Amino acid sequence: MYTYSQLLLRNFLFAIGFSACVALAGAVLLATQISTQQSQHQQILLTLDKQIDFGKSESLAKQLPIFNAYHFINIINIEGEVIVNEQKKPTFIDEFILSPVSQVTLPNSSLIIQFQLDVSANLIFLRTTVLAVFIITLLFTIFSAPLSIARSRRFADRIDKQVKQDLTLIIEGKEGTDEVNKHEVTLPNIEQSLIALRALIASKITATALLEKDAYIEPVTKLENRNRFVQFFENADNRSDFGVLSITRCSELQTINQIHGYHEGDTYIRKVADIMKNAISRYKGAQVFRLNSSDFATLIPNISLKSAETFATELTASFNRYQQASDLDSVGYTGLVYFDNDKPLGELLALADTGISVAQTQSVNAWYAQTDTSILDNSSASYGNQNWRQEIDSVIANQRVNLLVQPIKPSSPNNRVYGEILTRFLNSNDDILPTASFFAMAEKLDKIVAVDQMIIEAAIKEIANRNMHDNFFGINVSARSINDGHFLIWLERRLLRDNIIASKLVFEITESGLQQNIKTSKNFIDMVHRVGARITVERFGIGLTSFKFFRDLKPDFIKMDSTYTRDIDEDKNNQYFMRLMVDLAHRLSISVLAESVESQEEKFMLEKLFVDGCQGFYIGKPRTISSV
Repeated sequence: MYTYSQLLLRNFLFAIGFSACVALAGAVLLATQISTQQSQHQQILLTLDKQIDFGKSESLAKQLPIFNAYHFINIINIEGEVIVNEQKKPTFIDEFILSPVSQVTLPNSSLIIQFQLDVSANLIFLRTTVLAVFIITLLFTIFSAPLSIARSRRFADRIDKQVKQDLTLIIEGKEGTDEVNKHEVTLPNIEQSLIALRALIASKITATALLEKDAYIEPVTKLENRNRFVQFFENADNRSDFGVLSITRCSELQTINQIHGYHEGDTYIRKVADIMKNAISRYKGAQVFRLNSSDFATLIPNISLKSAETFATELTASFNRYQQASDLDSVGYTGLVYFDNDKPLGELLALADTGISVAQTQSVNAWYAQTDTSILDNSSASYGNQNWRQEIDSVIANQRVNLLVQPIKPSSPNNRVYGEILTRFLNSNDDILPTASFFAMAEKLDKIVAVDQMIIEAAIKEIANRNMHDNFFGINVSARSINDGHFLIWLERRLLRDNIIASKLVFEITESGLQQNIKTSKNFIDMVHRVGARITVERFGIGLTSFKFFRDLKPDFIKMDSTYTRDIDEDKNNQYFMRLMVDLAHRLSISVLAESVESQEEKFMLEKLFVDGCQGFYIGKPRTISSV
């Protein structure tokens, strides 16, 4: 839309242009009129010649220019004598309007008259007319400019109102109703533009909704994720002023992923989500979120911590039923904390986490309501850790560990493989502690070396007591232990005491653990080989370690990470990578194993790629070492 000055300038230029057009048209009409008048004047002179003898009356001939306005006149008698010769000085405009010089011969008067009619009076009229038109047009444009601006603004306001109305209807999801078609503006171009705009905005809103769904919905359980949880909790208008926040940690996810595969892990998580959704269904306004791979958050509004204990007890009962039906060691542990507007989210999550730590040291699938907020003070920040420290010390002191074995099946009778020893830890009530949390807390509290020693000691005693010298067993060792000089000395002495059993052991260490300190890793592997035991590098392929590194370390086995074996029967890239790894490993006399094999098709493809052995739920479930 024009501003006032722009509109005024535009109208001024229009007035000049219109006046110029009027002047040009007037000049053309005037020239035509003069030409016609000059032809008519020529006939008048011939008529007068018949009535008056100009030659006999030269004085009368000289009076002719007086009675008629000529721009140019020249009268010559028959003898060639000039009787009259008059000419006005022409102007610039006269050249365009004057007709050519006309010549007429008067036979009776014996005179020759050459003439051009004068146009001075006509030009004055034309200039007056053009000036009047310009002034009138200019005045019109000056006074019409505000009116045009006002009209344009009213039109723009109507368009703006209409667009806002359409946008509101689209946002409210009414783009298919009759309200959209009730427009004040009926210009076709505007209508088409608005239709296109509505379609564009509708598509953008749809795309935004899909993006928001991807950003806030967790794909496995279809629950809202951590981002939505934080957004919801920090917006006080969306939630109640008080209630109970609980965090539930799925204790078996890591174990299920490693033993049964990620598909079973997703099934486990979905089942836990269903149990939690069913548990909160009786509480109005309660919501459940998935915070990360293993943690769920539940918000129950307008309830006290004491009342929420009923929810926690029912949740534990549901977990127990699922555990028994699925043959799991545990399902999940829950920490509860009371919330109100005065407590920040970070503090509440920390309190709930300590509640989980306490619950994990109690019975299976237990819950714990954290009421002591002082545990977040520096003087008592280790409250949850202290429970774990006491539990781990008790497990080590009383050797409360159960050993399971998961077999590795050789691809051919000539391949020498082994069974991997898995551990389960018990509390004082003989309830199974969450294995992943136990190892994590042992690492955190600097107890992992003692735990590794306990496991190795228990494995050697079981093998000796049950006289299983014909079998080979794999034992996992943490990266912290192989970098501990005292542990290496202890392990070498312990293996030398039972050298026959030592020759039946295979120590598994992760690829990332070996990379932490190359020198100590080589010392560990050399020591293991000296006493007759073997080494497996597990979760191989994650760190992309060079084969020169393995040529120098000389492990006996590499166990490919499950990301390369999962769905390998369909994944051409993994097939190519696995075949390459097998070729390179065999050139270095290293056997290749595959873990997390969950189907006959995967097993068949791995054997086709010359993998030496397969391990997974499809091959064999973990069983007690006494049943081997």
